[in-house]
Amino acid sequence: MAKVDAPAVEERQKGILGWIEKTGNKLPDPVIIFAYLIAILIVVSVITDWLGVSVEHPVRVNEDGSPVVEPARMLFRSELIEHLLVRMPTIFTSFHPLGYVLVVMLGAGVAERAGLFGTAMRAAVRNAPRFLLTPAVALVAMLANLAADAAYVVLIPLAGVIYAAAGRHPIAGITAAFAGVSGGFSANLFPGQLDALLFGITEAAVGSLVTNWVMNIAGNWYFIAVMTFIYLPVIWFVTDGIIEKRLGKWTGGAVAGSDNADDDPDAPLTAGQKKGLAHAGLAVLAVIFLWLFLTVDLVELVSFGALSVWGGNPPLLNPDPTLEVTQQLIPFFTSLVAGFLILFLAAGVAYGMAAGTIKTHRDTVEMMAGGMKDMGYYLVLAFAAAYFVEMFNLSNLGIISAVNGANAIQQSGLPLPIVLGLIVLFAGVLNLFVGSASAKWAFMAPILVPMLMLLGISPEMATAAYRVGDSATNIITPLMVYFPLVLVFARRWVPEFGIGSLTAAMLPYSVWLMITGIIMTIAWVYLGLPLGPGAEVGYTLPAAN
Repeated sequence: MAKVDAPAVEERQKGILGWIEKTGNKLPDPVIIFAYLIAILIVVSVITDWLGVSVEHPVRVNEDGSPVVEPARMLFRSELIEHLLVRMPTIFTSFHPLGYVLVVMLGAGVAERAGLFGTAMRAAVRNAPRFLLTPAVALVAMLANLAADAAYVVLIPLAGVIYAAAGRHPIAGITAAFAGVSGGFSANLFPGQLDALLFGITEAAVGSLVTNWVMNIAGNWYFIAVMTFIYLPVIWFVTDGIIEKRLGKWTGGAVAGSDNADDDPDAPLTAGQKKGLAHAGLAVLAVIFLWLFLTVDLVELVSFGALSVWGGNPPLLNPDPTLEVTQQLIPFFTSLVAGFLILFLAAGVAYGMAAGTIKTHRDTVEMMAGGMKDMGYYLVLAFAAAYFVEMFNLSNLGIISAVNGANAIQQSGLPLPIVLGLIVLFAGVLNLFVGSASAKWAFMAPILVPMLMLLGISPEMATAAYRVGDSATNIITPLMVYFPLVLVFARRWVPEFGIGSLTAAMLPYSVWLMITGIIMTIAWVYLGLPLGPGAEVGYTLPAAN
């Protein structure tokens, strides 16, 4: 790894971005931030309890029809202390995002370690025409979010190699891939593990207001798919029209210096890898057919009702004919977490057996265990976040803040689309200081989600607005865990390329992604477009009960 030179260090200390970096680096780990927040929460709960702060619950009523009054509760109360200590294991294991993410990662760990993700990304971008190189890299980068870490480790250095081989500046390829993977972090054509993670937190936040809301992993599907096609020309324009012109003509050749002789992401695909991709494709088709079979009674459909496998009640379809189609499909949407596990597992095993990276069943089990090892830090973070959310709900400060916040917004007269645009901006600014997407959403969701529900905005729309802001500024904060790695990739081609250089290169992407993301969010709310199957922009509170 190249040493960071003195000019680069001095450069990064200047300006607003230098201040952001220095300030952000002084912040503690998100786990410790949660510990501080819990301490602050305890103090605030004591003060609000002493002051007698309360609020009328919007949807709950007493037996006489009067609204239920929710008072602020001091967390030092005997019954609350008992709850927090006796139920500690349950509080952790029942934290909604935990199970969703771990289940998906069991399969994703196999697909990544078998080599499927890396090979698929290489195959997707290696042979792209020179003119279409940038949009091809950007599109694959956004789709590669499903592969999580592999997208950063494989695609970003590969983009530099491919650009250099095409006679274009490799830094432009690296920035385009980085912008797609990280700036377009939430953009994708398909829901994935990020959807499971964020909607799990959303579901926990909704619970302070209503108890019958069920997470739909496809609740942002249409939104993130459109975001993909909105961000694609933005990344294309910034790369070819701004960054590459600023970098100038590349004269350094097609090979970068490397300390690792085996570090050649542009190596042609082997026969085994090609065979593995073909087998993985067949496995994907098989899983898709299986889920279709579990959702639709295909035999009954083909036989015009003469025969039936499921007796008119497929496992993943609600048979109630009075429900709308999207409501009938709720079991299907909920099952997608399990679907992604089986999809990644089947494709990973099929690839590995064909390519030779999986020789026995023990290899598969070891890869699944390896995926769980990578989640060690997340487990620690999830424990802290679970406790914070639980204590926040017990104190009633979440519902009190949500009701008062909703009233304040109503009195301000700000249109709801503008409110959501401001939320996008706020999430983007917060992202400069707190790198973890789940940590930030765990901070914001307990207040933001119920507040917007009271204003007529659905939990799905609240989640979508947060995702836009969280993605746009990933690429300009050195606190993002992969920022130093991308810097190393860049310095292989341009040794004097420093942190300031990378930040300056990524800033135009961040600005344009933020602007287009805010416009898209505001327009989506104004038009009232569905966010996904069964997921609307608006929300109507259930009748008081």
